Amino acid sequence: MNRPLLPIQSIAHRLGLADRYLEPIGTYGAKLKLELLTDPDYPQRGKLVLVTATTPTKTGEGKTVVAIGLAQGLDRLGKRALVTSREPSLGPVFGVKGGGVGGGCAQVEPSQKINLHFHGDFHAITCAHNLLAAMLDAQVFHGNDLGLDCAQITWPRTLDMNDRPLRQVTIGLGGKRNGPLRETNFVITAASEIMALVGLADSREDLRHRLAALVVGYTQSGQPVRAADLGATGAMMVLLYEAILPNLVQTTEGTPALIHTGPFANLAHGTSSVLAQAMGLRLADYVINETGFGADLGAEKYVNLVMRSSGLKPAAAVLVTTVQGLQNQGQGVLEQGFSNLAQHIQILRRLGVPLVVAINRFQEDSEPDLARVASYCTAVGLPVSIVEAFAKGGAGAVDLAQKVVAVLEKEDGSVQPLYALEDSLEQKIQTVAQEVYGAAGIMVSERAQMKLQQFTELGFANLPICMAKTPYSISDDPKRLGAPSGWMLRVTDAVLAAGAGFIVVLAGDVLLMPGLPKVSRALSLDVDSMGQITGF
Repeated sequence: MNRPLLPIQSIAHRLGLADRYLEPIGTYGAKLKLELLTDPDYPQRGKLVLVTATTPTKTGEGKTVVAIGLAQGLDRLGKRALVTSREPSLGPVFGVKGGGVGGGCAQVEPSQKINLHFHGDFHAITCAHNLLAAMLDAQVFHGNDLGLDCAQITWPRTLDMNDRPLRQVTIGLGGKRNGPLRETNFVITAASEIMALVGLADSREDLRHRLAALVVGYTQSGQPVRAADLGATGAMMVLLYEAILPNLVQTTEGTPALIHTGPFANLAHGTSSVLAQAMGLRLADYVINETGFGADLGAEKYVNLVMRSSGLKPAAAVLVTTVQGLQNQGQGVLEQGFSNLAQHIQILRRLGVPLVVAINRFQEDSEPDLARVASYCTAVGLPVSIVEAFAKGGAGAVDLAQKVVAVLEKEDGSVQPLYALEDSLEQKIQTVAQEVYGAAGIMVSERAQMKLQQFTELGFANLPICMAKTPYSISDDPKRLGAPSGWMLRVTDAVLAAGAGFIVVLAGDVLLMPGLPKVSRALSLDVDSMGQITGF
């Protein structure tokens, strides 16, 4: 049975958080002030645990449920723990996967508010992104003093909704008064570079630096034009004034939770903000941090991008798997899906992260199937726990919590990025393709080759790479299941994200603006006669 929600001040006091760092928003939520990070009374003391997964199905394997359940399980052991997670995007909420707050007895609350507009962070990021687009077009319209080449404007617009027709659009229709006619596109807000850089910034000063560095296009001579050149940095800082502050909420059992930023892992770096994690490590002994999709995306990017940028180092990882997920990867045969589990285990070992396997139990799972998965994990030398956090909350994750604590006390991980920043961009792609995805090599399209060469000539070759690919296969093809070998990663395009501090590399047929399915979650949502939201 879920407990009644506690006032947010009670959650803050559980963490020993002084009132001066709390800005309540309503009864059950608050923003945390950044000054907390420079207060010597709050030194960094906690251990960071990544929660990642094997390759998921389209409806997800309950990774967020396990992360929340683990924090609740640690709480039941008398440990000071909190969970850090991403803010949900309205795309999945109204699309296929639904909400992103966990489920059952392992949710972050107030779940409906968090799933919808929450504290306005997504809207602020959307507005800051589109303000920059508007200022760019206004600059071109009013004389183009910067000499922007309209054919080389790269900054899109954004919208936090799955909207297929906006993937490629023409603007400036209706004559000269509406600006020059040109093609552009929309990306979903979770794929906005501003979402990524807000998530990676470690201070307001760092945020300002990253915003100023945003590259929006190029001049006729091929020189980059930045947000700072447009004079847009200050206005974007104003729009993001509160969005940069992490959000404090609670789980169904009153365990503290920090929910902040929402970059997708298949399109961006896929984890909660650096600021939320840094605060968590000052407020708790154990910070459970969910990373998006499988270890091939979320965990790889955490080590190669987030850790490298922030200095935050995971002490251990929990690899979530399910019977249904492994059966899907095995094309209906559970044991054939073990190759996928083995590949994700290998990824985490290659990254140097000590790990525990969590089998997230679904109601329809049989005892023999669960036992077969558990036996496989034991045979390869890993601690494993069957988790029932959805049905039982923290009580269903106490065994996992005990095993995570044991690993943290026993093992000292040697977590290191997979490649050096001095490697060429193609070498970095090759390393991830071969050592993470198990590819034989890479095939780089002519378009992608031109982009990588351009970025190298402009001095961006020392940036890490952020792979954008399907989350439903370790490969770049969602139909290629298990742990395929002998295939070539198809690099189709590349995008410079100078503000975020990485190069986005598109592999296969990945899209930065999803579309709604024929039957979407939007069809089940409503407000009843009592004013209650239904259908989540």
